[in-house]
Amino acid sequence: MSVEVLVPGALAGLVSGARHVDVDVGEGTVGDVLDRLAEGHPLLARRLRDETGAIRRFVNVYVDGDDVRFEQGLATPVRDGAVVQILPSVAGG
Repeated sequence: MSVEVLVPGALAGLVSGARHVDVDVGEGTVGDVLDRLAEGHPLLARRLRDETGAIRRFVNVYVDGDDVRFEQGLATPVRDGAVVQILPSVAGG
């Protein structure tokens, strides 16, 4: 199963400047996609997940436009051909 991960420009330097990364996963959850992404890009992985493996508070992850925080989090199913988008939260005033 293959999914496309969209990486924001602010984090693209952690994946050799790529904005789109194809990830092959054997299973089908957001956690599996992030695990596989981490294998090839450990610096990016540290920016996305905390020490417990949870998605960091200020990182938003979407599967085909749906925010995984309102789905099943890391257990959110990901189908073959899905688009997983990573967006850091923007704060300010």
